[in-house]
Amino acid sequence: MRKFTTLTGVAAPLPMINIDTDKIIPKQYLKTIQRSGLGKGLFDEMRYNADGSEIPGFVLNQPAYRQAKILVAGENFGCGSSREHAPWALLDFGITCIIASDFADIFYNNCFKNGILPIRVSQHDLDKLFDDAERGANATLTIDLASQQIRGPDGGTVKFEIDPFRKHCLMNGLDDIGLTMEKKASIDSYEAKAKTARAWA
Repeated sequence: MRKFTTLTGVAAPLPMINIDTDKIIPKQYLKTIQRSGLGKGLFDEMRYNADGSEIPGFVLNQPAYRQAKILVAGENFGCGSSREHAPWALLDFGITCIIASDFADIFYNNCFKNGILPIRVSQHDLDKLFDDAERGANATLTIDLASQQIRGPDGGTVKFEIDPFRKHCLMNGLDDIGLTMEKKASIDSYEAKAKTARAWA
């Protein structure tokens, strides 16, 4: 998993509440267990018409937001089913940070396990960030995980809270496998002792 320390990029506004995981990545894309290639299906029903043509009004189809790295979203983002394909699709598109007033718990946890930083802020701060995100190509935010700050295009800052363990994992690029491998020396030592003690095993 890539380390997350700081991120500067265009923030796309998606002021809708209760965006569920089926909206993020519809069921027809769940046939694969590959993490790459899912970006094309991100928000499929909102991005494309039935004939596959783009819906011009959708935010990620607008020229200013096609390379967005940050999503500013409404309350209860990621609700619905627990599909891990949702953070995979966001990550494959290029979005590595989502800011909202609240997230569904399973989606929130899945983000951390896949290198995406989900940030909870107050509705007051979210409204300010929506204003920043609506500036099109000038909607650039900087996320500084070490200082736990979001810096806006005019220099204003928003502080956010994060669990210290999750912060450590993101900053060091540690998913569940990475956390296990941090204990490799202890695991190897145990296996060596077990091999001697139970040579028949």
